[in-house]
Formats: sequence, C-alpha cells, structure tokens
Amino acid sequence: MGKKILVTGGAGFLGSHLCERLLNEGNEVVCLDNYFTGQKSNIVHLLKNPYFEMVRHDVTMPFYIEVDEIYNLACPASPIHYQYNPIKTVKTSVMGAINMLGLAKRIKAKILQASTSEVYGDPQIHPQTERYWGHVNPIGERACYDEGKRAAETLFVNYHRQNNVRIKIIRIFNTYGPRMHPNDGRVVSNFIVQALKGENITVYGNGSQTRSFCYYSDLLDGMIRLMNTGDDFTGPVNVGNPNEFTILQLAEKVISLCGSSSKIVWKPLPSDDPLQRQPDISLAKSKLGWEPKIELEEGLIKTIEYFKTIV
Repeated sequence: MGKKILVTGGAGFLGSHLCERLLNEGNEVVCLDNYFTGQKSNIVHLLKNPYFEMVRHDVTMPFYIEVDEIYNLACPASPIHYQYNPIKTVKTSVMGAINMLGLAKRIKAKILQASTSEVYGDPQIHPQTERYWGHVNPIGERACYDEGKRAAETLFVNYHRQNNVRIKIIRIFNTYGPRMHPNDGRVVSNFIVQALKGENITVYGNGSQTRSFCYYSDLLDGMIRLMNTGDDFTGPVNVGNPNEFTILQLAEKVISLCGSSSKIVWKPLPSDDPLQRQPDISLAKSKLGWEPKIELEEGLIKTIEYFKTIV
C-alpha cells in the first residue's frame, strides 16, 4: 500500500478528482468536507473503495488523524460562494490553515496549501511571477478570499520557519473541467450552462479582460509533482496554463463548441475584478518538470460533455 493521505475539501471540484487520482496511484485517502460547496455526488463512486474514507467535518474545528500527507484544499473558491458568507471564507482559510498546520506539526506530515492566483489581486505586472507581491484591496468584496489565502500562505511559511513543518504552496490559476458546480458563477461553467440552455451569454465589462484556463488533470499533475519534491523546495509555485484568452474569445468558443444559438449580452464589471491574469510558469517547468498538455478547445469539449449530463 502507498501513503495515507488527507484531502480537505475532498468533495469539491478539484478535491474529488485529487482523491480519485491518489486512490488510483495506490494510496489510502481520507476525504474531509463539510459540503458547503462540495457535493457528495462528486465522491459517491469512490465510497465502495475500501481504501477511501469520507468524513464530514469543518476545518475551522481541530481534527485528529494519523496520515503521511495533507492536501489542504478546503475553501469556497468562486466569487458567488466565497462572498455568500465572507466571514466564514476568511475563517476557513485562516483557521483551516492553523488547524491543518498544527496537525501536520504533531504528526510530522508533509502538507500542501492550495493557494491561488488571487493572491496577486489585480496585477500591475504581466505575466505574474512568484516574486510579485500582488495588488490587493484589503477591504474590497473579494478580500475575504484574496486576503484569507494570503494569510494562509503567511501561516504556512512561518510554521515552516519556526517549527520545521514540511510545507508546499501551490498558486492555482483558473482551472476548469468536469464536476465544476453549475451555479458557482465561474466564467467557464457560466458560459457552458448558458450556451447549453440557449440563454444569453453574460459578459462583464467589454470582454477584453483576460484569463488563462488550465484543465483540471494538468493542475493535479502539477500539484502531485510539487508534493513529491524534496523538503528544500517549499514554493510558492504557479501552476496554470500560460495561454491567455479574452473573456469574449472564451464566450465565442463556448457558443461554437456547444452549437448554441445564444447571444452575448454585456453587464458592468464587478468591483476589483482583475483585468489580466496569466501565470509565469518558469519555476514549475524548472522545479517540477511541469507544463500543461491540454489546450483550451480540447478541455472545453470534455467539460461540455459533462455539463450535458447535468444541465
């Protein structure tokens, strides 16, 4: 048998795929989730695996277990979900990090923090490297997530410096794929659901803002590679697809691939919405030997097939 691994947020979009991948690689997996945004349907097919265990628990409360590794993914990650209860979002990032780091310290486990490109805020340099400190509004509507994740990175680094906890920090850029929540408000799921229903496609601002979209399987590959690096490399490391697209290009591509009759409508840009987002992945290439393999059209086709089964 391989390692025993704890995945917090394991019933979420990325967490459930991570649990599945780790099981397939011969590990024992404990999935922790409070189902705030995670869904049992994402992991129900894993429940018959004797090496998979599901625990309903909130990471803002301490948790005790013996494991070799911890992947800390627990936190609502889309604006609709993290702005629904902003205090809970900050608590999940900060208290969750404290509880999981305390656990890792006690049991001498290696722990990975799923951080985010949102730590860069609305960036003033392009593309973003790990050396960039970010441009974040600490009192804006997105701050509960952005600053929560920034504080979590601070906690991770200080547990490492002060207590020699073996940490890894990954900064995840826009990721998409099957099992995204259809109502999470993220641009890929929004556009696909609207296109499949023949509804108007909602583009905020003038559609010139950019994002870089990484397919979930590429992201997981980078995440696992980071966890498997030596203790001397902690990150943070950007993992995402550096190919940049405007939101308008994405909308047109989704309409085309869905064969939809949807029309594009325009709405005002939400506050603090980043105008550019593109990772510099030089560090991931050199330290992890990682770069994405699946380009946007291929990934969108697979994601659209999934959404056709649930919309």
